[in-house]
Amino acid sequence: MDRQKARNRKIILNARVVTPGRDIGVAAVRIEGRHIAAVGAALPSAGDEVINAEGMILMPGFVDIHSHGRSGYDFCDATDEAFDVIGRDKLRDGVTGFLATGLTRPEKDLAEMCRCAERYKERGEGATCLGVHLEGPFFNGEMAGAQNPAYLKLPDAAFVERLNAISPVRKVSLAPELEGAEACIRALAEKGIVTSGGHSAADYATFERAREAGMTHLTHFCNAMMPIHHLRPTMVTGGLLADDVFTEIITDGVHLSDPMIRLIAKAKGPDRVMVITDAMCAAGCPDGMYTLGGLRVRVADGCARLADVPYDPKSVVSNVAGSVALYCDCFRRFVRVTGWPLEEAVKAAGYNQCRSLGISDRGEIAVGQVADLVLTDGDLVPQHTIVDGEVRF
Repeated sequence: MDRQKARNRKIILNARVVTPGRDIGVAAVRIEGRHIAAVGAALPSAGDEVINAEGMILMPGFVDIHSHGRSGYDFCDATDEAFDVIGRDKLRDGVTGFLATGLTRPEKDLAEMCRCAERYKERGEGATCLGVHLEGPFFNGEMAGAQNPAYLKLPDAAFVERLNAISPVRKVSLAPELEGAEACIRALAEKGIVTSGGHSAADYATFERAREAGMTHLTHFCNAMMPIHHLRPTMVTGGLLADDVFTEIITDGVHLSDPMIRLIAKAKGPDRVMVITDAMCAAGCPDGMYTLGGLRVRVADGCARLADVPYDPKSVVSNVAGSVALYCDCFRRFVRVTGWPLEEAVKAAGYNQCRSLGISDRGEIAVGQVADLVLTDGDLVPQHTIVDGEVRF
């Protein structure tokens, strides 16, 4: 046994083990180093750190692939302090991995965010930064919502590649109807970078062309998209029909109604839905005034809205400016609203995210997987969060 394993040997006893596709029941999970070494019946060995779960639920750690911030900080602050606080406090929410999500900002600002992401990975003290998500600047101005219109650009693969050279870009959200979008999607797909449709007025035909070009995700599905129409099919229609496209949903009770969550879950099934927070810096903070990408945001009663844009109930794009939700709360709502058994619902909290991004060593409780785990009580409130085999919360 190598030195790292000898230093970090754990066994979790008396946990209800739930992994994608299986509710294993009460079992033990052995961790050696960063990885899961055994699942099932096991007893402690000399030198093991023993965690008695006392009947709590053990699941793969949550993975938030679309989150801007928490606790008063935003990834686009582009400071080491911002990354450290967000990464640390996400552990409280059961999050073991995230994509540092940018906004529609100048390239120099996004480049500095990427440099911060690389420095954060070296420190390795909070949830794991699995890469960068560029939400913008390739969006339709009419559908920009809380994205700063001053910095919008047409899709440009070279722009992404320059940032990717600083820190791996896992995902790029863009509007597929823009000039050059299909060429950009193809170029990024060749590099292994996922593209996701968002902040878009695309119709069904445009969606289908983008899908054929390699677009495999839809960003905060239904939000900042043209809604379903029975005669004029849209990208939302396409997303519901396409079996090979993953859909992100914000289940905070603000962005989607419960019946719409059920409709998406029924149409897509457990293997293509991904719960996200789209959390801005006010997540975990009291009501008040905040900023998002240089825009003023007022948070009140669990909802963040652009302070300088009046609410228009007839508008396709509202003045909602991200969420203030915590991941565990979004997942809990998803489980309640869909009624899915936990072994199916848990796919939407990490497994689908990882597989959609080509990450194969996380998202399951199985031998050989990285030991990214969350222990929750019966109400799905996180009690312990384990990252890389270490108890970090």
